[in-house]
Amino acid sequence: MKKVLVLVNELSDSPTADEQDVLDQARLVEETLVNIGYRVVRGYMGLDLSLAKKGIISSGANIVFNLVEGIDGKAELTHLPPSLLQSMRIPFTGSGPEAMMLTSNKQLAKRIMEYSGINTPLSFSAQDAWRANGNGKYIAKPLFEDASVGITDNSIFFGNEPVKIVEFGLRFGMNFFVEQFIDGREFNISVLAGENGPTVLPPAEIIFKDYPEGKPNIVGYDAKWNMESFEYNNTPRSFDFPSKDAQLIAELMDISARCWNLFDLKGYARVDFRVGIDGKPYVLEINANPCLSPDSGFYAAVQKAGLTFEEAIERIIKDSLV
Repeated sequence: MKKVLVLVNELSDSPTADEQDVLDQARLVEETLVNIGYRVVRGYMGLDLSLAKKGIISSGANIVFNLVEGIDGKAELTHLPPSLLQSMRIPFTGSGPEAMMLTSNKQLAKRIMEYSGINTPLSFSAQDAWRANGNGKYIAKPLFEDASVGITDNSIFFGNEPVKIVEFGLRFGMNFFVEQFIDGREFNISVLAGENGPTVLPPAEIIFKDYPEGKPNIVGYDAKWNMESFEYNNTPRSFDFPSKDAQLIAELMDISARCWNLFDLKGYARVDFRVGIDGKPYVLEINANPCLSPDSGFYAAVQKAGLTFEEAIERIIKDSLV
């Protein structure tokens, strides 16, 4: 019987809701692995790579299920676990260090998509944020964070508001960028490894229910993590689309598969889109290690596809061995 080490990041002394979510993911993955016949042990990884290496070796695991979302609270270090595991020649789930590094730097990923003909909103680095057109609407985002960390309604601004750039700089230092804000619809599309290449799972649209006029239609931090908030309770996901959306849905699925191949993703991933009022799709970002908790979009997409979570985990494990 093969043994799997479920590897998660060490949490801070006062973890936030998004940090603690990794523990929910670990519990679900561990239960699923046991159900399909694996022996399971959990490990934690911090900045001490030597200690992490000793722990991985002492676990006696044949495979590592990598759930690390950051090191020392920094999402820009998500490439370290796969880098270490690759150097140790131990099979691990999910994407490799190169894909993790490229996709975790959101603006770098956008440049690669632009060069490859994949549509993504115009953006400026922190240094060039002053170039934002005064007539345009923009959104400021942390350069590396996922899970809508750091994103609120106040992240939306117009190009003629330089004071906003100063505020973002004070908050994020130089680790932010500004992106053209696409008014329209938002979609999340999960992708799962398969024997004959990636399987694009059923697309989900985020519905901005009863949002008052003037409130930005965005999935900010509260929409994901604050269960008492208006945003959390008014942004359901929907897998149901009218026939008039068939061409758009097919296009979103095709672009998602292209992103998987472009960044050499493995195991599982998620591609986030905005679709403008003109019907044009824009890739916002690619998450190479999306959330696997029971209330996640990935879990819901697996179910909508008619798969069990056990089948999905088996696919992720198999993709780590090829």
